[in-house]
Amino acid sequence: MNDLKTFLLLALLTALFMLVGSLLGGKNGMWVGLVIAAISNFGAYFFSDRLVLRQFNAKEVSETQQPRLFSVVHRLTSQAGIPMPKVYMIDMPTPNAFATGRDPSHAAIAVSPSIMQMMSEEELTGVLAHEIGHIKNRDILISSLAATMAGALSYIIHFISFTSLRRGSNSNERGNPFSLLLVMIITPIVATLLHMAISRQREYAADEYSAKLTRNPKSLARALSILGGFVQKYPIASSIGQESSAHLFIINPFEASFIRSLFSTHPPLAERIARLNEIKI
Repeated sequence: MNDLKTFLLLALLTALFMLVGSLLGGKNGMWVGLVIAAISNFGAYFFSDRLVLRQFNAKEVSETQQPRLFSVVHRLTSQAGIPMPKVYMIDMPTPNAFATGRDPSHAAIAVSPSIMQMMSEEELTGVLAHEIGHIKNRDILISSLAATMAGALSYIIHFISFTSLRRGSNSNERGNPFSLLLVMIITPIVATLLHMAISRQREYAADEYSAKLTRNPKSLARALSILGGFVQKYPIASSIGQESSAHLFIINPFEASFIRSLFSTHPPLAERIARLNEIKI
């Protein structure tokens, strides 16, 4: 199923690139959009994890540097029957974590330094088991692709919008202000709806996997409550590229607006906690 989702995601975003190119540059713009999409698809498939990690200044750490973190991850991956992923620390002040990569053999788990300080052993285990669930369920490829492609699309739209507005429209091939406005409105909505469709069910599934792997659903419920409370008080102002990666995190760390909340990439936190508390092990 995830292979089909990956194909549909790449096809949809390729079509979107072509549509944007067509609206802004006519037939020539459509072909430019196709070329850009082909290059982006190749890069996103093979290098999406590196691009996402670079967005957050992630640094790979060793077992010597983070023995507690490695101990928990090693124990969980052994229980899950998957290879040990690479482990990274991300440059983020709020406590959070995410997983990325192509497959279980090319996976990485990234955590912020503060989550190590704030979480008890059981709570940290619940969070990391959630990320192991994403790796085990092979969510990480499609999530990383979505982040990379949507981020690239956002940058391209902002660049084309800026240059088009300065240059003006002198022919049909260059599009017109109404097409530009349509692109600026539709593109972020499509990207966010795409994230939402990918993210919501996979978050519930990863929560359930964590509960079963640790046999302690309440530990993750407590961790989510702590993380949610902290993010609510201290949200992070995001850049374009970082916002497109919000769905990767166990909790969306970025500052919310009314419009963004309508298209949330995560299920309601209260619902996730309630589901975890109802699980009987």
